[in-house]
Amino acid sequence: MVLESLRGRFQPYIARLARPFLAWSPGTLSLVALGLAVAAGLVAFVVRWTTPYLFLAVALLVFFAGLFDVIDGEVARATGRSSVRGDFVDHVYDRYADVAILLGIAVSTYANPVLALLALVSLLLVSYMGTQAQALGQGRLYGGLLSRADRLVVIALATFLEFDWSLPWPWATDLPWSRFHIGGVEFTVIDVALAYFVIAGQWTAVARARRVYRALPPAGKA
Repeated sequence: MVLESLRGRFQPYIARLARPFLAWSPGTLSLVALGLAVAAGLVAFVVRWTTPYLFLAVALLVFFAGLFDVIDGEVARATGRSSVRGDFVDHVYDRYADVAILLGIAVSTYANPVLALLALVSLLLVSYMGTQAQALGQGRLYGGLLSRADRLVVIALATFLEFDWSLPWPWATDLPWSRFHIGGVEFTVIDVALAYFVIAGQWTAVARARRVYRALPPAGKA
């Protein structure tokens, strides 16, 4: 919830960004966000046959996917078009977006596929715990270390750094320059981001589950 906690501070800027899109349907904006996320996953998938420089495109696509994901909710609130159905569709699109981005990264050859799988499971658990609280009448949970805004920023930053570190610097003699070693194990920047997703995601999922459990009435009580 690092970025989610700052939402109020950035609200005037979000409202300003949303103004040009007030005539748009929130559902259309959500669909644009999903399309950008899927495009990011497809470009990451193509990296395995081409060049790591394409990670710059992935970073930009993820950034704009996150931007439209914020704008759609702001437009819905500003124009009085918020609805339970729209909220549901938005969350469905968000989960497909998460899967598309991480699957593309997983097969890019710049990520450990096991780490990518564990990261995806962690993200889905985080989202599940948030919606499970809502299903039990406690309201949607957004707390924790890994909100959706946090992970989109981390993915965009990691893919941008992967692009930057893969540039042929004059002093680089051994490629791939973007890989480094920790304790004899080879990592990329994206691997580090995925490892953070696993740790922070599990921490967030467990914290949300504990919060929901403690708020439930004991057995035998209404």
